[in-house]
Amino acid sequence: MKPFELGSRAGLQDLYEVAVLDRKVSLSAKTAAKLDGIRARLEASLKDGRAVYGINTGFGELASRRIPDKDCSALQFNLIRSHACGAGEPFSDEQARGLMFLRANELARGHSGMRTKTLRVLMQCLNAGIIPFVPSRGSVGASGDLAPSAHVALTLIGEGLARERDGQWKDAGSLLKKHGIKPASLEAKEGLSLINGTQAMQSVGGLALIKAFWTWHAAIASGAMTVEALKGTPRPFSPEINNLKPHKGQVQTARLLTAMFEGSQIRASHSKGDSRVQDPYSLRCMPQVHGAVCDALEYASATVETEFQSATDNPLIVNPMSSRPEAVSGGNFHGQALSLSFDFACAAMTSLGNIAERRIYQLVSDSSGMLPPFLAKNPGLESGWMIAQFTAASIASENKTLAHPACADSIPTSGNKEDFVSMGMWGALKLDKVVDNTATIIALELLAGAQGVEYHAPLKPGKGVQRTLKMVRAAAPALKGAESIAAHIAFVRKAVLNGVFA
Repeated sequence: MKPFELGSRAGLQDLYEVAVLDRKVSLSAKTAAKLDGIRARLEASLKDGRAVYGINTGFGELASRRIPDKDCSALQFNLIRSHACGAGEPFSDEQARGLMFLRANELARGHSGMRTKTLRVLMQCLNAGIIPFVPSRGSVGASGDLAPSAHVALTLIGEGLARERDGQWKDAGSLLKKHGIKPASLEAKEGLSLINGTQAMQSVGGLALIKAFWTWHAAIASGAMTVEALKGTPRPFSPEINNLKPHKGQVQTARLLTAMFEGSQIRASHSKGDSRVQDPYSLRCMPQVHGAVCDALEYASATVETEFQSATDNPLIVNPMSSRPEAVSGGNFHGQALSLSFDFACAAMTSLGNIAERRIYQLVSDSSGMLPPFLAKNPGLESGWMIAQFTAASIASENKTLAHPACADSIPTSGNKEDFVSMGMWGALKLDKVVDNTATIIALELLAGAQGVEYHAPLKPGKGVQRTLKMVRAAAPALKGAESIAAHIAFVRKAVLNGVFA
């Protein structure tokens, strides 16, 4: 892949390619010259001796404390060391790389006054595959993601822990030395610019949204498979119904579902003489439910990608190309927009898991006689999918707890100077967990639905369902009798989260 040029417009696909696929990043000579010019003009404009937050003052509630010029560099190092106080399990390699990429890309736009020399250290670490140890807890989603980002900055100055992809945690300084990278020597404002932004939220939440879309596509496939297994009707997915309620996601979902049933022998065998008037909501209302989920994910993705293009530092360098750029304090570091969108997506994915769990229940408790009890080959002697539905139910209920909005909370920090925060980092972490949970429920439905469809052999399902069935069986073979399906669930879940069904 061609390296991503820092300072360019980034989207979720770029985040995925850099964070997950190890795409390299580059810095053009033109951008480097622009950054150095901005820095030079900024330094010249500050010689009048005025106090500027984060450059020659303390931080947060200590902003009124003036720092002598001779100590401004030490101020930045002290900031990194004191703020690197996160706790909990670390970010995944992909989440940490995403944070590094998104921060580097914002810094390259010139609104932080960062020197090219310092930015290059971040870029070199990213391209070398050095992963900082970033504890996942510590950000309240405002003032920037200070604690997580400080752990990245700690690596850049050769301190703290880091590792190479999937390796063991080591002293960061030794890893930088191994790759021939000289630790960053921070000057005025640079430490603050490395940590003051919403990039940790952006990375964790953005990567979760990518997985959410893949899970949503898998849920279209699993839902269609359930309809086939239960010999339900695809008529509710017709354009003549769904165009009368033209939400974008609903119309798209109905179209995708309709295509799944093309050429179905199972449906053709049961289109006449069926006494059922309507299918349960969990089958019949997929366009309305899955479609609303899609619309929510689209909204959240648009919000995140807007944040990708934003300047979230404080203070920000306004009019950076003028002869006298000015550092202005504001609140662009606040993650409220992200927090709200992650909560919306979290609730949406919880709904997707809930409706899929209800379809699993329909598969194992079919009262119409289309399928054997609990999908067992020898009901009674074998319990079949009885307890697998318990697993889906337990995970769905866990999601319901996690769906409580993070943005509904706020807790004052920094001596009440930072008195309203977004909790967007927790919103992103919750979303990531809910997406993983929902992928597990969808994996269970794919497996149960496959079992149900195969029960109707030699009749074949629709072409789309046939493709899905092949993908399921490529990940996990059909059950031969009573056996543990834990490994089957794990294999199909991995396929869902890797976008196999998208």
